[in-house]
Formats: sequence, structure tokens, C-alpha cells
Amino acid sequence: MPGDVVLTEISNDWAAACEVQQGFMRGRSPLIESFDYSARCRQVHALGGDFYDVMPLPDDRVAFAIGDASGKGFAAALMSANVQSSLRTAAWLAGGDGVPALTAVNRQVHASSLDGRYATLFFGVFDRAARTLRYVNAGHHPPMIIRRDGTMVWLETGGAPVGMFPDWPYEEGVVQLKAGDTILAYTDGVIEIENPHAEEWGIEALQTAAVDSEIFCAADVVRAIFLAMDEFSGGCQLDDATVIAVRVH
Repeated sequence: MPGDVVLTEISNDWAAACEVQQGFMRGRSPLIESFDYSARCRQVHALGGDFYDVMPLPDDRVAFAIGDASGKGFAAALMSANVQSSLRTAAWLAGGDGVPALTAVNRQVHASSLDGRYATLFFGVFDRAARTLRYVNAGHHPPMIIRRDGTMVWLETGGAPVGMFPDWPYEEGVVQLKAGDTILAYTDGVIEIENPHAEEWGIEALQTAAVDSEIFCAADVVRAIFLAMDEFSGGCQLDDATVIAVRVH
């Protein structure tokens, strides 16, 4: 039947789109000394606007990114794919330099997206030899560095979300890292998840989960965060949730 054929084609296209989006975030674990990395993106629907990436760079460096596209479903997934593919190209051409990379991504996304569409984006580059993190935060919830002594550093320097203003002048932040530091990046679906009483989980609960006494590696951090989220919310998730954890050794 013609109607059945159309529905089958839509279903196949949707499945293919889901596979492509998951492929962008699958199996990307760089092998670099001092950089213990783990990430998870758990979407509410098959397609969503959250994304993360990690890219090895020359000179013993590695870049990682996390983002959240505006909107929901297929439209948000298209936006996130646009941002992520543009970022990979721009990061390589810029040699890992965050400001020109984000400037290029911003212009590309603004030129190719509908009015009112944008994405928050955090892009960081870890230099193993210098033990530094150079980063640009394009309107994303500020990632945090949890120092070994318990002090916090918020990664706020950057500018507006990509795609919002075509010529935004981005700034780069630089942080010196030490062995034992944990870098934690997340999307709003993590801290805004609610319990049955409509109370949000929040930043403090995220910090507590990230420094649990049974945590030994980056994968433990990510696992502990999602377990704590689910315990708080009763397993009810209404927005995409993504976490990146980096442990510095």
C-alpha cells in the first residue's frame, strides 16, 4: 500500500538519522598520558540536541567539546550535527586554537541555520606537556574544575552561543591543571532534572556525585552522576542529559 511504503521510508530514514547521530559520539577515547576521559549522552528521544566530541591534536594535545542545540527532536539533531561537523573541520584548520575555531563555527552555523536557531558550545584543548586547559565557552553552562583539595574553578570565558550573532568576538581562557584535578562538563538536562516534587537536582548535587569516595577514574565519575540523577528523579528524564569527565594524572 502507498501509505505503508511512505511510513516505512520515514521509519528507515529516522533509524538511519539516529545511527548517524550516535556514530558522531561513539567510541572516541583518546590514548594520551595524563588524560583520563569518559562521556555519556542520554537522550529522551531517539534524536536530540545534545552532543559531545573528543579530537586528538598534534603536539600531544587533545580537544574535547560539549554542546546543546536549541529546540527538540529532529530539528535540534540537525543543528547539533551541523555544529559538530563544522567544529571538527575548524579545529583542525585552526590547529586547535579555540578562538579562530569557534569564530568559524559561529559564522558557518549562523549562515546555514534558520533565524532563532543556535547552540551552546564548550571547546577545550588539553596540553599534556604544559598541563594546561585552553578553552572557549560559547554560552554553555560553565564546566567546572574540581581541584584535589576541593576548591572549584568555573570555566566561563568565551562569548555568545554559536549561530546567534555572526561576528561575535570570542575570548579564550587558560587554566593550569594539576594531578588529581577533575574537569566536569554537562548540559542543562543534568542539573535541571526534577524529582516527583518538581525540585531540580542542581549544581551542588552534581558536585557531590562527582566526588564520591568510590570514584577512581573518569568512567566512575560519569557512572556516579547518572546513578545519582536517576535516584533523585525516580528515573524520569524530560530533557537530554550529557556529561563529560576528565581526570588529570
